[in-house]
Amino acid sequence: MAEEKVVRFGILGCAGIATKLARAVGMTSNSSVYAVASRSIDKAKAFVSANNLPPEVKTYGSYEQLLDDLCVDVVYIPLPTSLHLEWALKAAHKKKHILVEKPPALCVEDLDTIIEACNNNGVQFMDGTMWMHHPRTPQMKTFLQNPDLFGDVHLVNCTLTFAGSSKFFEEDIRLKPDLDALGALGDAGWYCIRAILWANDYEMPRSVIAHPGPVLNEGGVITSCGATLSWKDGRVATFHCSFHSCLTMDLSIHGSKGNLNLYDFAIPYEENTASFFTSTNTNFRDTAWGPKPSEHRVTAEFPQETLMVQEFARVVKGIQDSGGKPDSQWPSISRKTQIVMNAVKTSIQEGLISVTL
Repeated sequence: MAEEKVVRFGILGCAGIATKLARAVGMTSNSSVYAVASRSIDKAKAFVSANNLPPEVKTYGSYEQLLDDLCVDVVYIPLPTSLHLEWALKAAHKKKHILVEKPPALCVEDLDTIIEACNNNGVQFMDGTMWMHHPRTPQMKTFLQNPDLFGDVHLVNCTLTFAGSSKFFEEDIRLKPDLDALGALGDAGWYCIRAILWANDYEMPRSVIAHPGPVLNEGGVITSCGATLSWKDGRVATFHCSFHSCLTMDLSIHGSKGNLNLYDFAIPYEENTASFFTSTNTNFRDTAWGPKPSEHRVTAEFPQETLMVQEFARVVKGIQDSGGKPDSQWPSISRKTQIVMNAVKTSIQEGLISVTL
């Protein structure tokens, strides 16, 4: 029996996060790292060596050379956000499926251009929001969709912060206006907004307003901010993201009958297991609460990055084998997240106005 063909990844750039992707691909059975490109051939070779990739992995000294390689099925783009539009369009026109780091674009208009190019060329688009692919995520959704245990969503609170070092604030691309102008909002805030939309079944809010006190660096890049999202039926969600506060990844979802809480929603404390807490019909019992929240532990066979790669490769393989169309849910979810993120940015820029969606 002939060996089943794997989906061949080309890594476009040697950013630090690309190390995670290279490791993730190496742990799958349906994909492989086929090529690595950098603006320097020496840097591409150093990346292959540092990540213990097979010696047969091809290395290129330009991104164009990798895109011209007909054997590359998928292009992973970990480049600064300001470069996503250019290289995603070039990859789509070369019929390469695209897995791009978040945020996928600087604005909704750029993302729409990328998605249109992917649709026109029959290639799959997905952003790299890894926690979406952890087995904990669908288990939490099952609880949220149970009318007897959770009821209706009323409120979502989300926080993602970490304290950057002095070197981080001086050198990291996420603080450079010409590279990643969305700063903490595009990095940590993207995860929060995605979690809020996920909890609300991707129903878009009616309005978005940024919180007072956003922090911007000298280049005008957001380093800390928050916002409130409101729906026409009274649902509310808030989030806070920052490069200044101690590491926090809290998500709380409050319903008419129950609550869901977790403290590591974007990156689990451990790779192979993750927990979340639920409570239903909690009330005061004399001097104490009751019933107490229940902990649910979920085992993951692979890290969430690997599960993301497996899912993306599965979709790509289906397109290749059957000539089917790309899965539209992934670009749709990315677009909704981008719309809300850019509304927060507009609110900040315009003096904390309420932005109607």
